[in-house]
Amino acid sequence: MNERLSSALRVLPDYLSQHVLLSAASLALGLLVSVPLLIAARRSARVRWPVLAVASLIQTVPSIALLALFYPLLLGLSSLCKRLFGVGFPALGFLPSLLALTLYSILPILRNGITAILNLDPAILQAASGVGMTDRQRLLRVELPLAAPMLMAGLRTSAVWVIGTATLATPVGQTSLGNYIFTGLQVEDWVWVLFGCGAAVALALLTDQLLALIELGLGRRRPRLAWTGLGLLLLGVAAAGVVPLRAGRHAGYVVGAKDFSEQYILASLISSRIRAQGYSVRERTDLGSVFAFRALAANEIDTYVDYTGTLWTNILHRTDMPGRRRMLQDLRVQLRRRYGVVLLGPLGFENAYVLAMRRGEAARLGIRTIEDLARAAPRLTIGGDLEFFARPEWRMLEERYGLHFRAERAYEPTFMYKALMSREVDVITAFSSDGRIAADHLVVLKDPLHAIPPYDAVVLLAPKRASDPVLRRALEPLIGAIPLKLMRHANYMVERPADQRTPAQAARWLARAAHLH
Repeated sequence: MNERLSSALRVLPDYLSQHVLLSAASLALGLLVSVPLLIAARRSARVRWPVLAVASLIQTVPSIALLALFYPLLLGLSSLCKRLFGVGFPALGFLPSLLALTLYSILPILRNGITAILNLDPAILQAASGVGMTDRQRLLRVELPLAAPMLMAGLRTSAVWVIGTATLATPVGQTSLGNYIFTGLQVEDWVWVLFGCGAAVALALLTDQLLALIELGLGRRRPRLAWTGLGLLLLGVAAAGVVPLRAGRHAGYVVGAKDFSEQYILASLISSRIRAQGYSVRERTDLGSVFAFRALAANEIDTYVDYTGTLWTNILHRTDMPGRRRMLQDLRVQLRRRYGVVLLGPLGFENAYVLAMRRGEAARLGIRTIEDLARAAPRLTIGGDLEFFARPEWRMLEERYGLHFRAERAYEPTFMYKALMSREVDVITAFSSDGRIAADHLVVLKDPLHAIPPYDAVVLLAPKRASDPVLRRALEPLIGAIPLKLMRHANYMVERPADQRTPAQAARWLARAAHLH
């Protein structure tokens, strides 16, 4: 408990500062967009209706989908800029998160502002016109000041929405308080989940109260209150900006990780070895599979561990199965040629997708292979992780074996195993290096047609780190040094309910067990 809480506190300055800067920038940009739209819409129904309709439509798009949708758009624009001007820009992390959250922030500000202005007392507006005010003077001196309290109420709503939604920016590569939540859910570390939720709630409440102070000052014509609230808000944003600036002065290496326990352990192991060389390290975790590789290819992270089957099918879009050795050779050549990415070598174990069932259920149905499963599949429900059913591997399994299940359900990996044990699903797409296979007495179904490719864990280096001597000294001893048995045990140290360890503790154990010190 103390170890988990101390680890949460250790990364709080980074997570909180990034969350504050992202939220503040999104709100500021949303305000800059909303106010001109508000001014244009206040007198014209032709403008007002489509503006509010589009802003409302944006709110119907799931936030995590909107965050992800900006990635291919920005990636294309970046590639175009690089071809035209020789300079691109990051398509992951801050920029897609900023744009998505800005769009989410617009509706409350816009709707409250328009409603306030449209419901002003006509006598006041007539009096303003009667004393000779121009339309601009009436807007600036009468309409906006009178609408300011309700406009601030909209900004307060928008702020709470943005701060809450910013926790979902983690999978697209933006560090936020969501890192606590995503990591905690994966390893069942409820201290981290609650810590992340509590920090986000506290930030939202504090921001709302400071905005309420500004609203009170404007409503009661007490400028001092309004300036105090604004000053405290700006002070908080400035303080948040100091943290990444200070970190930037001492920036060393950035280690990436996907969103499951094995990745957290390996990232911690790699980070510790780089620190042992005397360099600082920052970890960017909870990245989606494609996002992780794209971040590496764009030099936004320096190294991470991926799997040959994922790279073969998702990155190179290959469907042939040339065998483990040939696949590794082709990946090494093609990743370097197409993306400048260096495949340093395999770690020594494989973490393949496998289909697993409860041992008793498999015996009862006479299922030992995926061919056997195909015959029973129409009566069964399959569970997979959040991305599996959209991956090429699933399509290959369906085609090779003719799999047609009664239902498909997607889960976070941790809950996928729980769903199997609670009989909510009959079969799951498990991971071969997962310690829960043995702990839960699951049976892994054989793949006689070899539809699932090899998934050797490999270390990748970003193009700018291709010949980096520090990374090579730190990481080359890992090549071929981690057998499946040790990795499976380290994973289960993090995943087991009793005597649960943190990924950092499991990484230290793995280093000792593999004689990597």
